[in-house]
Amino acid sequence: MNCVALFSGQGAQKVGMGKDFYESSATARAMMDEADQVLGFSLTKIMFEGPEEELTRTSRCQPALYLHGLVAMTLLAERVAGFAVDATAGLSLGEFTAHAAAGTFTFADGLRLVAKRGALMEEACENTQGAMAALIGGEEEQIRALAAECDVDVANLNAPGQIVLSGAVAGIDAVVEKAKDFGIRRAIKLNVAGAYHSRLMQSAQDQLAVAMQSASMQPPRVPVVCNFGASVVNEPAEIRSMLEKQVTGSVRWTESIQQLRAMGQARFIEFGPGKVIAGLVSKIEKDAEIVSIEDLPSLEAVIEKWA
Repeated sequence: MNCVALFSGQGAQKVGMGKDFYESSATARAMMDEADQVLGFSLTKIMFEGPEEELTRTSRCQPALYLHGLVAMTLLAERVAGFAVDATAGLSLGEFTAHAAAGTFTFADGLRLVAKRGALMEEACENTQGAMAALIGGEEEQIRALAAECDVDVANLNAPGQIVLSGAVAGIDAVVEKAKDFGIRRAIKLNVAGAYHSRLMQSAQDQLAVAMQSASMQPPRVPVVCNFGASVVNEPAEIRSMLEKQVTGSVRWTESIQQLRAMGQARFIEFGPGKVIAGLVSKIEKDAEIVSIEDLPSLEAVIEKWA
């Protein structure tokens, strides 16, 4: 079974995530127990029991999603002889998981970086007044013009007809108010803690860059497509740069998936709670095959379908 491994971003988390993996697999237990030890607190308890407010915290959900995605992929590899990942990518935070899956850094080193990233972004949210809005319908050019008028940033180019803007609360409120004037069908203010992938995350990016310099990295074993460049990254210096820049820069997810398809990839597996990425990929490349593994039943369903 060959595939492209795709990994979830912040917002996919839900209470109970990974619990059935932990209860059914010694491998999952070992990885999750190691994560608790590396972090110095029980991330698994928060994943399994919540409360939701705690799991939703940026400093908690980012390492939780990283851990869940890698556990899910490891369990699939353990159960399917000849399983191979041909390339990887991840949505925002998921790009770190993609690099761990590709061997750019170790499970533990990646977890430390993700925990640092989550803590820095949470701090940046607390120190700024930021918000985000999803724009449904409308052309990219119109949306960029709206962003410029309201002095906010383009955070995510998720799929055709689905772009997210990010910035100061006043700017995002203006986006919602003016969207229809720019030919955009709907503008929905998102329930998020701050303005991710905008200039308001600059303090997090600057401090993450420092942490990244001392992190051990090597060229990935398989191609990894980065969010910021929507391109394959190979060298550690370039990888560091792309991971840093996506904190304030745009997540070019549409182009990332198109890049993978241009490389001849047609079979994708989403590792993470929920099916957000599967929905986006289906909008971007209608002929792509994609399945999601979020728990034990979906893992078994994918094995039955593809193995």
